[in-house]
Amino acid sequence: MEKNGRTQSESLYQIRKAVIGLIIAALLIGFDHYTKWLAVTHLKNQAPFVIWDGVFELRYLENRGAAFGLLQGKISLFIILTLAALVLLCYFYLKKVPKEPRYRFLDLICILFFSGAIGNLIDRVINGYVVDFFYFSFIDFPIFNVADIYDVAAAASMIVLGLFYYKDEDYEKVFPSWNK
Repeated sequence: MEKNGRTQSESLYQIRKAVIGLIIAALLIGFDHYTKWLAVTHLKNQAPFVIWDGVFELRYLENRGAAFGLLQGKISLFIILTLAALVLLCYFYLKKVPKEPRYRFLDLICILFFSGAIGNLIDRVINGYVVDFFYFSFIDFPIFNVADIYDVAAAASMIVLGLFYYKDEDYEKVFPSWNK
């Protein structure tokens, strides 16, 4: 039986996919916020906790900007951009990623991006800043958090899959007018 051009099994598949994605995202977001709670509880107003002297430490930071501290204080802009990105991610995850097992990696990438974006969005909305705490002192890399790791892992996975796993015909299934 068709409903709006979709079969009942396609609708059930999308509902199941959405529920599974939300459960995984909730677990990832929960872990992100648990680590941020630990950072606030144990690192705020404390000296950095050195894990490997001269290399890696835990250091509390309230980031009111974007990656690398860019655009400090532009919370409204970040909220609007994040909400727009979340809508696009949900659309892509639910409507564009094909059902075949070959594309499960894309599903996971969407969930990682979604979780990272929501994790930091919650901080921005509630606190007006994002709690960061991982710091690689040997390269003076900007301080980051678990949600940032989700986003970087998703982006790196997308690049690797795009270069070595997916082919033109795979992209054609995701974006039907890709080569036209």
